[in-house]
Amino acid sequence: MSHHAELDWSEGLPASTRFGDVYFSRASGLAETRHVFLDNNRLPERFAALAAGDTFTIAETGFGTGLNFLAAWQCFAAHAAPDARLAFVSVEKYPLAPADLERALTLWPELAEFAAPLLAQYDWLSPGWHRFVFDGGRVTLTLAVGDALTMYPQLDLRSSRGVDAWFLDGFAPSKNPEMWQQALFDEMARLAAPGASFATFTSAGAVRRGLTAAGFAVRKVAGYGHKREMSVGELAETPPLAGWQAPWYAPPAPPTVRTALVIGGGLAGASTAHSLAIRGWQVTLLERHGALAQEASGNPQGVLYTKLSAHFTPLTQLVLAGYGYSLRTLAATLPQGEAWQRCGVLQLAQDADTAAKQAKLAETGLPAELLRMVDATEASTLAGVTLNEGGLWFGQGGWVNPPTLVNALASHPNIRVLTHTGVLKLERHGEEWVAIGEQGELASAAVAVLAGAADTRAFDATADLPLKRIRGQVSVTPATEASRELKAVLCGEGYVSPARDGTHCFGASFKFDSDDLSANVEEHAENLAMLAELAPALHDALGGEALDAAALAGRAAFRCTSPDYLPIVGPVARSDALAAAYRELGNDAKSQPTAPCPYEPGLYVNAAHGSRGLITAPLSGEILAAQLNGEVAPFGAALMDAVHPNRFAVRRLMRRQG
Repeated sequence: MSHHAELDWSEGLPASTRFGDVYFSRASGLAETRHVFLDNNRLPERFAALAAGDTFTIAETGFGTGLNFLAAWQCFAAHAAPDARLAFVSVEKYPLAPADLERALTLWPELAEFAAPLLAQYDWLSPGWHRFVFDGGRVTLTLAVGDALTMYPQLDLRSSRGVDAWFLDGFAPSKNPEMWQQALFDEMARLAAPGASFATFTSAGAVRRGLTAAGFAVRKVAGYGHKREMSVGELAETPPLAGWQAPWYAPPAPPTVRTALVIGGGLAGASTAHSLAIRGWQVTLLERHGALAQEASGNPQGVLYTKLSAHFTPLTQLVLAGYGYSLRTLAATLPQGEAWQRCGVLQLAQDADTAAKQAKLAETGLPAELLRMVDATEASTLAGVTLNEGGLWFGQGGWVNPPTLVNALASHPNIRVLTHTGVLKLERHGEEWVAIGEQGELASAAVAVLAGAADTRAFDATADLPLKRIRGQVSVTPATEASRELKAVLCGEGYVSPARDGTHCFGASFKFDSDDLSANVEEHAENLAMLAELAPALHDALGGEALDAAALAGRAAFRCTSPDYLPIVGPVARSDALAAAYRELGNDAKSQPTAPCPYEPGLYVNAAHGSRGLITAPLSGEILAAQLNGEVAPFGAALMDAVHPNRFAVRRLMRRQG
C-alpha cells in the first residue's frame, strides 16, 4: 500500500480518494484555518506575549497540505518578538507527493513567502520522523509520517514544557473515524502544557465527550461557513504520569545562560555549533588543527546514502530521519556543483545474500523515489557505465565534499572558531566550563559539547564511553575521458564517486588495529581491488591493470564507532556516579529506581558516527540543540534513548559488570 496520498483534482481542489473528503473548505480554506485554529487558540495575542527566547509549541493531527502550518507561521511572523521561536509538530499518515503539495499551495498566493521554503525542502517522505528548519532557525517543523495513534505516543517532549496549542484536524469523524478515538484525546492531554488550548472544526458529541474525559474543558463556539458550531477548550486537569520512566534517560533542565563550547571541528562539532547558533546561542568552536575538517570530515567526497534494514531497527529509523535532514540541510546551505551533487546512489547487489536483503527492503513500501530495485541494464543506464549487477537505486542520494559543508555550517555570526587550540582539560568553574590548553585558559561557557570522535574519551567524565577507532583510507585518481561517464555514486563493499575537480575518490578501507594515519600503498591496492570487483568497466576506464597503487593520492583518518553502531548523543553522567545512584540495578535489572540522574552540569557529547557521519551528525546537532533549548526532540523517545550516552553504563550495571 502506498504511504502517500492519492488525490482527486477534478473539482480544482485536492480531495482524498482514500477518505472521500476535501483537504480544506471549498469557500476559503485559509479563512477557515484562521478562524478555527488561529483565532480560537488565541494565537495572535499569545504570540505577542512571548518573552525573549520563549518557544511556543503547536501540535496538529493531520498535516495535509501544510495550510495550517503555513498560516500559523505567518501569524507568528506578524505578532511574535524576533527572538521568540515556533515549534510545530504534525502527523500525517499519507503525506502528499511534492508535486501535489506545490499545486495545492499555489491556491494561496498570500502564503507564498512561507510556502516557498517549505517546498524547497519537501521531498518524498519515508515513514518516521522528519525535521525541517526555517527562517534562520526561528521555526521548526517536526513531521511524523505515520498513524497519529502510533506516532504521538512516541513524541519526545521531555525537554520542553509541552504542547501549548492543539490543532485537532484531519478528515471528518464520519470519513476517518479511526483517528477520532479516546486514545488520541488522552495523548493530547498527556503531551499538553499546563493550560494548553485546543480547537477543532467539529462539534460532534463523541469528540466533545472524549476530550472532556481526557481532561479538557470543552465548549462550543461559532463555526466557519456552513459549519454552525465547532469545539474549543483548555486543559483543565493534567493527567497523572503513566507508569515509571527511566530516570537515566530524562534530560536535565535546559540552562538559563545560552553560551557553549564545542570541542572538535569536524562535522559533528560544526553541526552542533550551527544548530545552537541559529537559536541565538553564542558558540565557541575549538579545533586543535589549523583548520576545520582535518580528520574524518576532511575526505574529498563522502556519500549520502542509507544502508537500511527491512526490520526498521533503531539504526534504520535514525538513518532514515538523518538522511532526509542532511538532504534538507544541504539544499538550504550549499548550491549544487563542486560542493555536492544529488546524482543518485546505486547500492549494488554483489552477492546473493545482499540481493535477497535488498529485495526484502524494496517490499516494505518505502517510496520508490527514495529507493527501488533496478536490474543490471537499468543500473548501467543510471550509472553511465556498464555494471554486472543491479541493486538498489537511491534517487535522492549523492556525494558531498565534507570540508565545504563543515565550513559553511561554522560560518554563522554567532560562532567563534578557534583553531590551533587543543583542549587538554575541561574544568567546571562555578557555572561555567573552562577549556584549558597548553597555553592556559582557551575559552569558557555554560555548556560544553564534546564532539572530537574517539578523543572524547580524553576527558575524565567521558573516559568510560566505549568509543572505538577504525582507520579508513580513501584513494584518489585522475579522471579519464571514459571515467567521466560515471554519473552516480556506486556502493558495495566500498564506494566510488563521479569525478569532482578532475579526480575520482574511492575506498574506503577498514582497519581495526592500526594507529598510523599515513596513507600506504597496501590499502591503495585494496581499494583498487575493491573497485575492480565493484565496477570492472570503470576500473578499466581508469587504466585497469596499469593502475599503480603507489601512484595514487589519498588520505587516512579514524572513524569512531560504538558497540551498537549507533551514535552517542546527549547529556553526560560519570559512570561511577551512575553506578552509585542506580546500584540496585546490579541486583535486580527489573527494578525501577526514581533517583534523579547525576548528570555533569552542562556537559554533552556528540560522537560515534562511524562511516555514517554525513547522515547522522547534522541531525544529532539538532538533538542537542532541542535538549539545550527546551524544545520537542527531532524524533521519538525510544530512539532518543537509543542514542543516549548513559545506555552503556546502565547496561553494564544490569549485567553486573560494574
